[in-house]
Order: sequence, then C-alpha cells, then structure tokens
Amino acid sequence: MESTPETLPTTDAVEADPAAADTVLLFDLDGTITDSFTGIARSFRHALAEVGADEPDPEVVRGIAGPPMMDTLHALGLDGDTAEAAMTAYRTRYVNEGWLENAVYPGMAELLDDLSAAGRTIAVATSKNQVTARAILDHFGLSHHFAYIAGASDDSSRRHKSDVIAHALRCVPADPAHAVMIGDRSHDVGGAARFGIPTVLVDWGYALDGEADGARWVVGTVSDLRELLGA
Repeated sequence: MESTPETLPTTDAVEADPAAADTVLLFDLDGTITDSFTGIARSFRHALAEVGADEPDPEVVRGIAGPPMMDTLHALGLDGDTAEAAMTAYRTRYVNEGWLENAVYPGMAELLDDLSAAGRTIAVATSKNQVTARAILDHFGLSHHFAYIAGASDDSSRRHKSDVIAHALRCVPADPAHAVMIGDRSHDVGGAARFGIPTVLVDWGYALDGEADGARWVVGTVSDLRELLGA
C-alpha cells in the first residue's frame, strides 16, 4: 500500500498538455526508458535462493519490475529479517552486475535528445534506488537531459511511487498542475493521480493485464510518444 507523501498542491483545473512547452515531463525508468527486466529478474531469483526461499511463480517474476522490491518480498510471505537479508542479496547482485543487464529502448535516447534540445523540462521519477538510477543514466549518457533524477532513498523510507513523485516535484521544482507522468505500470498511474497528474502509459514496458486502466493516454511505440509530446 502506498504511504502518504508530503502534502503538495493538487488541482481541479484543466489537465496539463503533454505537448505544451511549460509542461514538466516525469519519466519512469524501468520499462519506459530502459529495458532492465533481465537484471532485475536474475537478481530477484538470486536473492530468494540466498535466503532459501522457494523459486517464485513465473507470474510473480513477470510483475517485479515497477513496485518496490521490499514490498514484493513481503508479499511472498518473507518475515522481516528474511526480507531484509533477501533485499541485501538483491542489491548486492544488482549493483555488481544486474544494472548492466539493461538496454535503452530503441528511439528513447533520440527522443530525450530532442526534448532537451527543445528546452523541455524533463525529470525521472523511479522506484529504483536513486543512486543506482543515476548510475544507469550516466552509463547510457542520458543523465544530463534531466532537471532532476528522483528515486528511492537508501533507507527505503522513500520508495513508493507517490513519495518519489513528490520528491521530484519539490526538487525540479514543478507544479503538479503543469506536469505529466510517463510510465509503464499501474504504480505510475496511481502515484501520479495522488497529485492530479495525468499519465501516459507506454505499451512496451512491463504492465500486466488491466494496468492501463486509469491512464489518460496509452502509446504503443516511441514514435507515438514523440507525437504526443510534440517532439
């Protein structure tokens, strides 16, 4: 369940236009900018093996990219100490090798280049650890495009999507009335909705059946996203 973020203003005014020059674009990372599933899944399986947990159901593995990993571990029935040990094992493998089992989706680097060149304000809002998110974007030469890269805190006190979005809005800074979320999971849609922010759901990510419900727009390709954003 999402924790309650620090209060930020919401609006009942007309929603932000994704193509408007003053609209701040908040991008998710996993399943939106990069295809990181292999590294996440391998690190997840490694973590469970390290604590002697059962091999996860394939459907569980399908849905791990997006929500906070600690929430997933608790949902599997791991007790507090075991979940913490599994989380440590996950982070160790992911930091050492999993984050490199990753690729930028075709066309995304060029889209970010063009948005940046046009003077658009773009930021990242990801449930991935903030330091790791920046390292990934540095690795792919993309971090300079973003006004701020917001992610989960090291102590996991800021890990749910609404908390991360609140952090991004404060640090850009940005008014929720002039922001649009771009992501691939229901967590993006729900987290943004806490602030009255509409979401563009990208269809190339890791959404499960029904997760597009509640999204204001759904795009099937990077070209479709480019058109929606006026780039």
